[in-house]
Amino acid sequence: MKILFIGDIFGRPGRDIAQRAIPALVAQHDIDLVVANVENSAAGFGVTGDIAETILRFGVDVMTSGNHIWDKKEVLEYIPRQPRLLRPANFPAGVPGRGTWIGQTKTGEPAAVINVMGRVFMAPLDDPFAVVLKEIEAARAKARVIIVDFHAEATSEKTAMGWHLDGRVTAVFGTHTHVQTADERLLPKGTAYLTDVGMTGPHDSIIGVTVDAALGRFVNGMPAKFEAATGPARLNAIIITADPASGKARRIERLNMSLQDVAALAHHV
Repeated sequence: MKILFIGDIFGRPGRDIAQRAIPALVAQHDIDLVVANVENSAAGFGVTGDIAETILRFGVDVMTSGNHIWDKKEVLEYIPRQPRLLRPANFPAGVPGRGTWIGQTKTGEPAAVINVMGRVFMAPLDDPFAVVLKEIEAARAKARVIIVDFHAEATSEKTAMGWHLDGRVTAVFGTHTHVQTADERLLPKGTAYLTDVGMTGPHDSIIGVTVDAALGRFVNGMPAKFEAATGPARLNAIIITADPASGKARRIERLNMSLQDVAALAHHV
């Protein structure tokens, strides 16, 4: 089984390159399940129902999120009726939506995706290390292949989650910082790990935001309106190969693709 996980889709540039890349990557690598973090897909801040439905039409099967999930008020009505859009499972009880998706891949194999959020330098949600174990226990009754999106700021917290879940899930991927790390590996007990998948969006920016606005805040400390950058996009993603019987990861491949790379791939498929 092959799973494609796409790093935070940021604004229109991220959506545009994802739309072009996903069908080509699915065909080239014989992908069975596509997961994407979409919490920044609406102009860089949040996601709407219309944008989520558009991303599903690109070929994405499951959408994860994080601290920006509530930035667009429209999502409050959309998320309870769309099981393929997740919010972190460690939000308090009663919050709309769900933190786990359990379903089937394109070939009918069972799989699960779990979304949790860190607490270091983030909002003080419920303990992700405890909550994720409960979500895994419930998911394992139906699926051996389990992917965890850990939306967190601190590298140490993400690394801790990787070791916490080694042997319990197929993969642990970090999101949120929008900077792809180069530490992809298979942990000793068979879990694929990457500290941060990165950002699918405009890379001539400061993590997706226009340079002038973000830089000004660092230089002079004055408030500035953040707007999504519109420059050339890159796609950051990861592909894992998993054994559907055991749920263990067999291979991990990191992707960092320009528009030219995507066009070349599409031309050869």
